[in-house]
Amino acid sequence: MIEDVEKRKKYGVLSNVLFMLHMAKCTAPSVTVLAVLDGLTMVAVSVVELYVAPSILRSLERQDTLYRLLCVILFFTVGITAVSALQAYIKRNLMFGRIAVRDAVLMKVRRKMSTCSYPLHESQSFRNLLSKAFDAMNDNSKAAEAIWNTLSGLLQNSLGFVIYMALLKKVDTVVILATIVTAVVGYVVNYYVNEWNYRHRGEEEELLKKIEYVQYSVQDRMLAKDLRIFGMQEWLRGIYQQYIRLYLDFGARREKRYIVADFTNLALGLLRNGIAYAKLLQLVLDGSIGATEFLLYFSAVSGFTAWICGMMEMLSTLHRQGLELDAVREFLDYEEVFCMEEGKPLVREAGAAYTIELRDVTFGYKGTAQASEKPIFSHLNLTIHPGEKLAIVGLNGAGKTTLVKLICGFYDPDEGEVLLNGVNIKTYNRRDYYRLIAGVFQDFSLIPASVAANVAQDIEHIDRKKVQDCIEKAGLRQKIESLSEAYDTLLDRNVYTEATELSGGELQRLMIARLLYKDCPIVVLDEPTAALDPIAESDIYEKYHELTSGKSAVFISHRLASTRFCDRILLIENGTIAEEGTHEELLLNGRRYTELFELQRKYYVTVP
Repeated sequence: MIEDVEKRKKYGVLSNVLFMLHMAKCTAPSVTVLAVLDGLTMVAVSVVELYVAPSILRSLERQDTLYRLLCVILFFTVGITAVSALQAYIKRNLMFGRIAVRDAVLMKVRRKMSTCSYPLHESQSFRNLLSKAFDAMNDNSKAAEAIWNTLSGLLQNSLGFVIYMALLKKVDTVVILATIVTAVVGYVVNYYVNEWNYRHRGEEEELLKKIEYVQYSVQDRMLAKDLRIFGMQEWLRGIYQQYIRLYLDFGARREKRYIVADFTNLALGLLRNGIAYAKLLQLVLDGSIGATEFLLYFSAVSGFTAWICGMMEMLSTLHRQGLELDAVREFLDYEEVFCMEEGKPLVREAGAAYTIELRDVTFGYKGTAQASEKPIFSHLNLTIHPGEKLAIVGLNGAGKTTLVKLICGFYDPDEGEVLLNGVNIKTYNRRDYYRLIAGVFQDFSLIPASVAANVAQDIEHIDRKKVQDCIEKAGLRQKIESLSEAYDTLLDRNVYTEATELSGGELQRLMIARLLYKDCPIVVLDEPTAALDPIAESDIYEKYHELTSGKSAVFISHRLASTRFCDRILLIENGTIAEEGTHEELLLNGRRYTELFELQRKYYVTVP
C-alpha cells in the first residue's frame, strides 16, 4: 500500500538540464545546436549594433567621402540584416524542436498516468505531482519548453558579459564597478518583486480558477436548466463580481511593488549613467579618448548592465524552471505499488473455468486519504465459483466497491491474499489478469470517437461484424442504425459539436455491447445503473443476466430487488458478510436483508 505523503526529491538544476538534453537527443537532436546558435547570433547582433554609431561618427570625423560613408552604412546594414535573418530562421526552427521535446516529455507523463498501478490514481501525493507536472508543460512559456530559451539566453548573456567586460577594461575600473554594483542592486530589487509574485502565484491561480469556474458554469449546457429553474443568475453574477474584486485587489498589491522597483531602477540608472558620463567626459577632456570612443564606451556601459542583469535573471529563471521540472521527474520516477508487467504470464484458455477466492483478507486503504482507524474488511473469506452469478448489496459505505477493487486486482490486500484457481494473483502479470475481467462501473467512460470505437475500445483495429453483433444482442441496433452515420456516428459533444447524445438507458446498452465485445470469463458490474429508475435498472440487469450466461458475474446494486435472479446474494455490513443466500432464502430468514428490502419495497407498492 502507498503512503499518501508529499515526497520531495531534488534533482538539481544540472541534472534537470541533462534530462532535457537527453530528451532532445532522443526526440529532436537539432534543438541543442540551434539553442547555441541562437545565443551566438543574439550576441553577434548586439555587438554589431554597438559599433554602428561609433563607426559612422568616426567616418565623419575623418571627413570620408560620401561614397565611403555610404559603404560603412551599407556594410552594417547588410551585416545586421543577415545576422537578424539567420537569427529569425534559427528561432523558427528552434520553436518546432522545442515543441517536439515538450510533447515527448508530455507523452512520458501521460504514459505513466495511463499505465501506472491503480492505487496511484487515488493517491493525493500522486495527483498533486501530476498537477504540478502538467503545470510545467501546459503551454509554450512553461519549463519543459521555455528552458531552451533560458539556456540560450544564459549563453548569450555570459558571452556578452565577457566581451563587454574586455571592452570596458580599457576605460576605467570605477565605471565597471559602478555598473556591476548598480546592476546587482537593481537585480536584487527586481528579484524581490518577482519572487513575491512567484510565492503568491498560488493565490492568483486560485482566484483565476474560481473566476473561470463561474464563467464555465454559466456556459455549461448541463447546468443551463438549473440556472433558469432556480433563478441562480444574480447569485452567480454576485459571486463573479466578488472574485473579480479580490483579483483586482491582488493586482493592486502586486503593482505597488512593481512601482517601487521601477523607481529604484530609474534612480540606479541615473546614478550609473551619471558616473559613466562623468568618467568618460573626464577622459574626453584629458584627450585620452575622442567622441567616437565616448559614444562606444557609453553605449557599452548600458549594454554591460543589461548583460549582468540578464545573466542573473537567466540563472534565477533556470533555478525556477528546475523546480518545475523536479515535479515532472518525480512524477515519472514515482514508485509503483505493484509492477504491472512483472510476474509470470497468464494465458487465457478457451472454455477454461476460473475460481476467484479472497482468503483471510484484511484491507483498509492504509496510508491513503481514505484510511480509517478500523479496516474496511478484516479476515474476509469469499469464493466466487466458475459461472456463478453473485450479487453484493449493502448500505452506502459498507465496502461494496472496495470488495470489487480487490476482486479486480486494482488493490492488493494489506493482509491475506486474492487467489485465481488457487494461485495468488501477485505472481501473475497484472495486465494478463485484467484481460480476464470485463467491468462496467458507475462512472463509465465514453471516448470521443465513433459508436464502433466505443464498443471495441479501439480506434484502429475494429471487428465491425463483431461490433454489430454485440450491438444487436444489447438491443441497441435499431437506435444506432437510425442515426445518420450509424456505427460511425460520433459520441461526446464536448469534443464534437455534431456528436449524438444517447439517453441513460441507451448508454447502458452501449456498455453491454462493450462488455460483450471484450468477451471475458469474469464480469463485474459496480452499480452502473445507479442513475436509472428502478424499472429501467431491473430491465438492464436482466439483460446482463441473459447475456453473461456461462460466465462468472459479480453484480453490485443499492436496489435489492434488481439482483434477485442471482445464484447467491451477499449482504455486506460492518466490514463483514453479514448474510448470504438466494433472494428467497434471505427473505425467509427475516433478518437485516428482509428489513432493507421492505424499506425499499414500500416506496413502490401502491396503497389502496
